[in-house]
Amino acid sequence: MGINWFRSLLLFLIGVSAIHTTLALAEGKTPPKDLVKYVRDAKKAGLMDVQAQQKAILAGWPSAAVTDAIAEVYGTATQPAAFGSKPSATHATTSAQIESNPPDAEQNAKTHPTASSGVPYDYKIGAGDVLDLSVWREPEASMRGVVVRPDGKISLPLLKDVQVAGLTPNDVEKLVTERLVKVIQEPDVTVIVTGTHSQRIYAVGAVKKEGPIPFTYQMSVMQAISEAGGLTEYAKRSKIYILRNENGTQRKLPFDYDGLLKGEHIELNIPLLPGDTLVVPH
Repeated sequence: MGINWFRSLLLFLIGVSAIHTTLALAEGKTPPKDLVKYVRDAKKAGLMDVQAQQKAILAGWPSAAVTDAIAEVYGTATQPAAFGSKPSATHATTSAQIESNPPDAEQNAKTHPTASSGVPYDYKIGAGDVLDLSVWREPEASMRGVVVRPDGKISLPLLKDVQVAGLTPNDVEKLVTERLVKVIQEPDVTVIVTGTHSQRIYAVGAVKKEGPIPFTYQMSVMQAISEAGGLTEYAKRSKIYILRNENGTQRKLPFDYDGLLKGEHIELNIPLLPGDTLVVPH
């Protein structure tokens, strides 16, 4: 009788423990807010779900949390991605893309403007930028957190120095592929810009966050104001302008903040260029 009672108690405790574990796992399905914001920024920059997932994992977040964040932001479920791995075709292209593209759609996706980086397709890499370079199925040839040196070069396994300054991420992929083909059979290279320090715009005056803004996507004037935290109560909203240097000449481009809010003068909400300065007078 005593043994049966003890066994029943033990089974009850095991059941309670299982319930607690299930609840804990359910609670853990909510990803951290900063991770969700990171994934949203990646989506805004044009990355597909698997690319955003790989970038978040490379940034140091746990795979399980990243998967949950991807599901929340993109509404899709992805498998945990390992560094140096290649996204599956089911994630790299949608069914609509597969129907509209030829059988080599995966290769076409490789040259898509946003397929390899979270920056504009024509972003020119410069000194101080940080790159993650992945070679599919070749982890010994892959590197993360490679900083572009002042001389515009990076050092890579098997290749030593590679000149990347002035090139787009897609250009670097092609260059590294051409050099790796001598030592690796059919290398498949992906380059992601994880840190942009060479190209920025600047916000000065009556904004909540003055200073440099990383040029991680093709932002408009209104988006730059948002990146700077918005206007302060002292901002002269009708006096805002952009300073731009063109061939050694400085241009002053006006911006009508209130007019844009009313749907007027939308043509003044121009795309900004690296080096532009957003000026908001007090």
